[in-house]
Formats: sequence, structure tokens, C-alpha cells
Amino acid sequence: MQTTLPPLFAVQMKNLLGDEFVAFMASYEEERWYGLRVNGLKIQANAFLALAPIGDQLVPIPWSRDGYYYPENERPGKHPFYHAGLYYIQEPSAMAPVELLDVQPGHRVLDLCAAPGGKSTQIAACLQGQGLLVANDNAGERAKTLAKNIERAGVRNAIVLQEEPGSLVKAFPRYFDRILVDAPCSGEGMFRKEPAMMAYWGKHAAARYAAMQDEILRQAAAMLAPGGRLVYSTCTFTPEENEDRVASLLHDHPELAVLPIEADHGWQPGYAKTVSSRPDARLEGTIRLWPHHLRGEGHYAAVLVNTLTEASAQPLRGNEASAPRGEVLRTGQQASRRARRGESLAVAASDPRRGRPGRRTEERRGRKEEARPDAESLWTAFAGEHLLLEQPLAGKLIAYGARLYLQPEGLPALDGLRVVRAGWYLGEAGKHRFEPSQALAMGLHREEAARVVNLGAADEAVWRYLRGETLEIAEQDIQTPASDQPAGVRKGYTLVCVEGYPIGWGKWQAGVLKNELSPGWRVI
Repeated sequence: MQTTLPPLFAVQMKNLLGDEFVAFMASYEEERWYGLRVNGLKIQANAFLALAPIGDQLVPIPWSRDGYYYPENERPGKHPFYHAGLYYIQEPSAMAPVELLDVQPGHRVLDLCAAPGGKSTQIAACLQGQGLLVANDNAGERAKTLAKNIERAGVRNAIVLQEEPGSLVKAFPRYFDRILVDAPCSGEGMFRKEPAMMAYWGKHAAARYAAMQDEILRQAAAMLAPGGRLVYSTCTFTPEENEDRVASLLHDHPELAVLPIEADHGWQPGYAKTVSSRPDARLEGTIRLWPHHLRGEGHYAAVLVNTLTEASAQPLRGNEASAPRGEVLRTGQQASRRARRGESLAVAASDPRRGRPGRRTEERRGRKEEARPDAESLWTAFAGEHLLLEQPLAGKLIAYGARLYLQPEGLPALDGLRVVRAGWYLGEAGKHRFEPSQALAMGLHREEAARVVNLGAADEAVWRYLRGETLEIAEQDIQTPASDQPAGVRKGYTLVCVEGYPIGWGKWQAGVLKNELSPGWRVI
């Protein structure tokens, strides 16, 4: 593999690495490593290895409990199991930050810069349906991609927001047990994976990103609960965006402390001396993932803990609580203006002059339409006929117009925030019936559906379904909880599965399965 690096970047790396520079440069002549992460919400890793055609070719990624390297010549994104959400294709080094976050079931977790959703789905697997995940990205199109990836993974206990971090502080002061800040950065660590990024490298100086990273981190610190853990990560090498940002955060927030990371798996310690020439031994407890030391791309990560206790924590005072000494933090609206002036490289997804929330969010849709009073009753009727639930689904029902969501308990009011998904999207109430969503299908388990069509992974009918075609399905191929049920009961919404894992809905009647796969989910 031939990679021509920007000359100035090479000079900077030589100054940074010294004797290791030759080995670093040699890594760019090697093929990059490819990874996927098994989705523990749907299948355990050992079961996946036995089921997947390439299971015997997968090699464990040492720092990820469910991560595997796969051969370059394989294309797992073109297999039905990908569409069933059994795994997420993810760069191997990018799996490290969530492992360091140490998410446990029941935690309240914020993924602050979440799109496209790889780390959010990794967090959701750690939560195992318990607790709450708030996945946020301030860019409109990216937030929609984020929502789709969360839905494909079958996540039930997440909400998706499209907000500037400053706006979230008001809603979630000292709220989260875990916060991930996978910050926007200059992306130097991704040059081998995405060579096109090199063309933009010289246009966006590290100092420009650093100002944005400082702002994001200070706002994240204000949302971290006493005793909570914050992981800061980037995919760049420059100390200005890595150790310097952690040093600045520690200076402004003395309640935070670095939790040293063991230098394992080829990880290397961070640099104690920052660009600002303030030596700080604590920074050696952060880590760098260098491509010449491990099988993955370049990353940086730091783990910080909030040393306050509930008793010692003082009430926050609006946005000022997360501002550094001598500075008043900008509001979300001011941050949007900064982005439009080019002072921040984060995409400001809404125009404050148009009012809030943004045009493409569920909350605005909910405000434009009165909530359907019968949405819950229609859902109850649908669930009674089409689902087999041993106990009610955890959470509270909430309607935006005709759209119904199951929202995790304990969530504060989302008033004024741009809400992309207010919870697990169940579907939409029509005039006389409830129309289930693709997200509902992906979040269900096979045994929770009253009617199932189970297709084999090698069956051409799987791809016909994914293309949106109607299928001919014999009555005996409709699986129901009791084989003696009359045919009339079997008519209606049917969960379509591949090898027992849902990929969408169909409507079955008299040997024909009408395709109910949403257009945005179809394979072209």
C-alpha cells in the first residue's frame, strides 16, 4: 500500500516520535486492519462465530470483548446478518474508548459526539437494555444516520438528540454516570484508512479544533455525575488536540482526576510534557494507539473521574457551572453563530432564526400536530394481537403526533431540545390501526412476535425482501406459538427473520407476504 503523507505532517511526526519515526512511516506501507464488533444485544460472540460463514476466519481484537479482525477480501456489509444488526463494522482502534468507559447495565450514559453510531451501539450492548443512552450529534444528516444505526442494532433504551453540547447542560446537569467525548479532530490517525482526509489536513489547524474541543469538554464535565467517568478520545496524533486538552480540562476542573490506563495491547503512554511546556506526570496515564505498535489506526484516549461525592457537589448555576475561570460559557445559540462564522468546525445543524426545535425533528412534528389520544390504545391492541410479551415493555409511552415511542424511565424533560428519536420508536397510529415501525421490528426478539417468517441466510428470498419485493410464503411456513391456530389468526403483520434474527415486517395473507420494509432500509 503506497501512501504519500503531507510533508509538513511528516516533519511534525518526526519531531514527535524521534527514533520511532522510521517504524511509524513503514506502517503506512502496510495494509490496514479491518474490524467488526458482534452486537451483544442480539447474539453472543461464540454463537455468532458458529453461525457466520467467516466465523473461522475472525481473529479477536485484544482490547475489545466482542471485536474481531476480518480478512480484507471479505465484505461483511453485504451479508444479510449485517442488515439484521448482528454486528457493526468498526475500525479496531475505535473500539477502545468504550471499553475504557466501563459501562455497566443501569448506567446513564451520554455519547456526546455520537454519529455515525459505532460507539453508541457499543455502549448500548454494554447496557444490555438497562439504564439510559443519550446519543447526540449536532449535524442533521449525521444524526439521522446515527438514529438508523441505533435502530438496526435493536437498541430499546436510547434517545437521539441533535444539539450543541451547551444546550444539553441545562437539561442534564451532573446527570450522567458515563460520558464519552469522541471529539471532532484533525483526523491524522485515519490517513491510512481514509487517504482523502489528507487533502483537508492543512486547511484545519490543530488550534482551531482545540478551541472546539475545550468547549465540548467543559460542557461535558458539567453533565458528569459525582463519581462518574468521562472518556476523551480522538483519532489524531497532535498533542495540541490530545494531552493539551486534558491538561486544560484538569486545570479548569480540579474535581476531575486522570484514571491511569494500563499500557497493554501495544498501547503507549501519553506525553507528560504538553505543547504549553507545563509538564504534568498525570498525562502519562493517558494512552496513545500508534499504528506501528498495534493492529489498528491512530487514536488517543484519556479516562477522567469526577472525584466529588453527592454530598460535596454544589448546585450548578446554568451554563456558568461549566465555564473555565474568568470565562462565561456561550449558550447553544451563540455556539451556532460561532459555527456559521467558521470559529467551530462542528456543524451547526439548526438556524436559530427559524426557531427551535429544527425542522426535521420529532419534537417539532409533535408540536405541529396534536398528540393522537388513541395512539396508546391502538398500540395496546396491536401488541395484544401481534406480540408475545411475558411482561410489559420497560419505559413510558410518549406520543409526538401520531408517532409513538417507548421512552426510558428517569429521563428529564426534553423541552426546547432538538429530538430526533424520543426513545424506541414503536410506530404510528393510523385512523383505525397501529402501523409498526422498522425500529420496533429490529428491537424485537423472534420469540416476542406472534407470527414469524424465518428465511435462511443463503435463501434468495432474503435479498428479494431486502429489495422491497413481495414474497410467496406458504401457510405452513408461518410460524406461530400454536400450530393449531386457525388461518384467520395468522393473517396480518408478520416478523421477517433471517436465521431467527429480525430484518423487518411483512403482511401475510393467503400465501402472499406483502413487503412492509421501509424504503430507507431497502437494498438498492
